[in-house]
Amino acid sequence: MQPIIHTQALTKVFGSGGAAVHALRGIDLTIERGEFAALIGPSGSGKSTLMAILGCLDKPTAGTYALDGERVEGLSGRELAGIRNDKIGFVFQQYNLLPKASVARNVELPMLYAGVGRKERRARALELLEKVGIPDKAKVLPAALSGGQRQRVAIARALANRPALLLADEPTGALDQKTGHEVLELFRDLHRQGNTIIIVTHDLSIAATAQRQVEIMDGLIKVEEAA
Repeated sequence: MQPIIHTQALTKVFGSGGAAVHALRGIDLTIERGEFAALIGPSGSGKSTLMAILGCLDKPTAGTYALDGERVEGLSGRELAGIRNDKIGFVFQQYNLLPKASVARNVELPMLYAGVGRKERRARALELLEKVGIPDKAKVLPAALSGGQRQRVAIARALANRPALLLADEPTGALDQKTGHEVLELFRDLHRQGNTIIIVTHDLSIAATAQRQVEIMDGLIKVEEAA
């Protein structure tokens, strides 16, 4: 079975000539289907650049990237947008919910872009809200929720199109310790259900919840460790 992610000699250079910044210097990374991995590293290490490329939000300068068996490094912006909507579920630190849309409508949004019918969108949204533990919040606005509940909505939205990969960028960064622990436990539950998850973090205690930690330093993979 093909891995979800396979990169070879992935590089990213910003600028040119004497002002060039080599953010990634040759990344070889494989993430297997059903794996739970953490990308760790300090600010400036290259982990955010790598996350952007893995999430098809940016393109590498050189090297190859196959996502779910499909080469994506040379695709157009429009093609990458389609890949993002079909294959990747994003969870961000600041939730990025639509403030004037109900919780259910927020969860439905990726399905709307994917052309899923109204009845199926609503049924799947309610099913996902049940999965993340807030089935009673479907009709409320995000402002009425706690930070932890908003992140649960964001996770439900990320799962809406049944993505091949769940990509979470500092998903507990805006939460207190107790709520952050609850969200991490939700990620562990999703992993046990078969989801492939990558968490990007600078926090070693958060990274320790994953099966494998991949440390990025100066644009290179420094260490890979299994939990």
